[in-house]
Amino acid sequence: MVGIPVTHTLIPTKHKKMISGRSNGSLRLMQLCSPMLPVGAYAYSQGLEFAVSSGWVNDDRSTSLWVEGLLENSLTYLDVPLLSRLHKAWSTGDNESVLYWNDFLYASRDSRELREEEKQLAHALARLLDDLGVPGAVEWRGNSQACFLTLFSLGASYWKIPVEEASWGYLWMWAENQVLAAIKLVPLGQTMGQKILSSVIEIIPERVATGLSLRDEEVGYTAPGQGIASALHETQYTRLFRS
Repeated sequence: MVGIPVTHTLIPTKHKKMISGRSNGSLRLMQLCSPMLPVGAYAYSQGLEFAVSSGWVNDDRSTSLWVEGLLENSLTYLDVPLLSRLHKAWSTGDNESVLYWNDFLYASRDSRELREEEKQLAHALARLLDDLGVPGAVEWRGNSQACFLTLFSLGASYWKIPVEEASWGYLWMWAENQVLAAIKLVPLGQTMGQKILSSVIEIIPERVATGLSLRDEEVGYTAPGQGIASALHETQYTRLFRS
């Protein structure tokens, strides 16, 4: 007797479609957050290079304080709530709100390097999303104030990634990039880097929950130390990173 493939007999068609939809969204989120994403994020430290050169960050403990401090005081109160608003605006076709929150974020990046980073990453992601067939991405390739988060949220909206999951992925991607920079700069060992990221995993859900609950008047950037570090990095004598 010829056997029938198990997948054809155990999983009803409607359930296959549900599983496929969830899996596709999760896999697309992995794609958006992958270190292989060709946007050049690895070239930026977001002020960490100056923090290391000045002695603010010099070991695993101070690296953890830097990463977790920015997650709590900056990304929780700025990036996460704006990701939520941008995701909703893309999903409902509200282009006016997309532009408003994009400009709000760009104005919140308080050094030239941080604004240049936003623009360069955004243009690279817009080009990639356009190549992948995501509608609306191509118009952002020439926007002089485009933000990476705006294009990230476009991808998340188009691929129907829930905003909570998209926020987890975004914070993880940011933290991973900071730790990778710290491994080179402090320097830290790979195992210590993983220990720091393990601690980050424990706090990301709470940070996302807080960020998604904020009202418009509560949204804002509250990490002046990073802005100072990034601004001073512009004239740092030797540099590995672009911010």
